[in-house]
Amino acid sequence: MDRDSKITRAAWPDTKEPQTPPTRDLVPARTGADLPALVAPKRATARKWRLWALLALAILGGGAGGSYYWWGWLHPQLPPGIAFGNGRIEADEIDIDTKFAGRIAEILADEGDMLKAGQVVARMDTQDIAASLKKSEAQAQGARRAVDEATANVSQLTSQVLLAQQEMDRAAALVVKGFETKEVMDQRQQQLDSANANLRAAQARVIEAEHALEASTHDVELYTVNIADNTLVAPKDGRIQYRVANIGEVLPAGGKVFTMLDTSYVYMDIYLPTAQAGKVKIGADARIVLDAYSKTAIPAKVLFVANEAQFTPKTVETQSERDTLMFRVRVKIDPERLRARAESVRSGLPGISYVLTGNTAKWPASLQGTAVQ
Repeated sequence: MDRDSKITRAAWPDTKEPQTPPTRDLVPARTGADLPALVAPKRATARKWRLWALLALAILGGGAGGSYYWWGWLHPQLPPGIAFGNGRIEADEIDIDTKFAGRIAEILADEGDMLKAGQVVARMDTQDIAASLKKSEAQAQGARRAVDEATANVSQLTSQVLLAQQEMDRAAALVVKGFETKEVMDQRQQQLDSANANLRAAQARVIEAEHALEASTHDVELYTVNIADNTLVAPKDGRIQYRVANIGEVLPAGGKVFTMLDTSYVYMDIYLPTAQAGKVKIGADARIVLDAYSKTAIPAKVLFVANEAQFTPKTVETQSERDTLMFRVRVKIDPERLRARAESVRSGLPGISYVLTGNTAKWPASLQGTAVQ
């Protein structure tokens, strides 16, 4: 039994005691004590922070230097007696509206077009007014025929009065000589009076017919003017800024079709403190320098100085300056100077306006005034 048991055990080893082959690690295992410690690169991080700080300082310094240079270039050192303020150049806006309610039949202009005074820009549908015009013309023709008829009737009655007067004169002469009775003379007098009454009535009908003709003529003129007013024209020279309606749209009376800029009235409103505004006189010499044309000083004149102080608009000055009451001063460019340069006028361009506040002040070389670019 022991021998068989040994054989069996040798052939079938016990599963509870498995024999595992020895293993070998490909990479030698290290314990925690053997691992190298992770040390942060303190010197590299500090160096990067220094570089970022230097870069930020350089940017800030460059920005400050550029701002200072820009401010010094944009605001050169001015002699005493010259004030300046920021603003935007503006041109008067003119709305081209309809006079009567109606439908747009034709559009002859568009945004950006330069217009001459009297140029047709749109036409409204005038079929209904044209029909009323034809009716008035027919009534005027009828009134004219009535006047002619009444005038002819007056001529006829005038002849009758003349005949009655002659018969009356003959009857009076015969009565004196005894060849005619008093009764016949009375009859001739009645005929004369009747003829005169008919003549006066005919003359009144002529006056009435003439008044009817005059009224019909005025109706014709009215409808003619209304048709002409339905042809929209540019009131002045300028540029179309906006077109707000299209062909086929029905507009009410006063409906806007275009907004144009009056290129002959170009100005800039600036705001000056009390100390400077009090020295500015109407008609004083001024210069406008636009940001878009920084090397061009446009000659201008002071047109208006507000008589009441007010707060400066947000679009002109800083918050601290808006807290101070300022006076509005309007500087206008000479229309004759703009007449030949209307296409160069742009509304809304920012810039600076310089104004003389002293009688002895003179413009520096940069503000002597040159032609508009």
